[in-house]
Amino acid sequence: MALFRLKAVFLQQRINRFFGLLCCAAALTACHTKNEVLPFYNTADFTAEWINPGDSNYKTIHTIDTFAMHNQLGHLITKDSLDGHIYMANFFFTTCSSICPRMTSNLQIIQDNFANNQQLKLVSFTVMPWVDSISRLKVYGENNNINPNKWHLLTGNKERIYKLGRQSYFSERRLGLEKDSSEFLHTESMLLIDKLGRIRGIYNATQKPDIDRATADIKLLIDE
Repeated sequence: MALFRLKAVFLQQRINRFFGLLCCAAALTACHTKNEVLPFYNTADFTAEWINPGDSNYKTIHTIDTFAMHNQLGHLITKDSLDGHIYMANFFFTTCSSICPRMTSNLQIIQDNFANNQQLKLVSFTVMPWVDSISRLKVYGENNNINPNKWHLLTGNKERIYKLGRQSYFSERRLGLEKDSSEFLHTESMLLIDKLGRIRGIYNATQKPDIDRATADIKLLIDE
């Protein structure tokens, strides 16, 4: 009798687990449907906002500030030269031995996934521009199979890079707003920027699931 009760309890647990999985699948499907249009991120706490072109606050959506820096080929890259392109942005330095190699490796996946798509670019700002010269970035790019026509490794003024990273890309979230260029910028964040320079996604560049999610979001943005 006791054995029968144990079997009944076990069967009921399996039934509950099965229906629980069904509910989770339904919830995930609903979330995916809701997010067929990517949100905007206007603040450093990364609250997702779905804003339609007809909304009164559409024209005040946060955009990346202007910049002008040189890439690994010595070409001047500006915010204006990226307008009209979707791009993924992150911050790194060539001598980093902790998170940067993983970020670069994962970003290579995105580069390869969209190798033939001219709409997508990748932009990596060095946070050690006093070390990462144009020639050093060029060698780094060659050693990591980075296509310079698709992926810009940028160097420039330190204060400008740090201000962009913290106050424009919100790369350290709200905590970064309280820092200046005297405090080292080191972050795993990568940001998806749309054709008008607006933040549409935030990801951890060291995590493979986030690379998969970013890849899916890029496809949505291309079709937007």
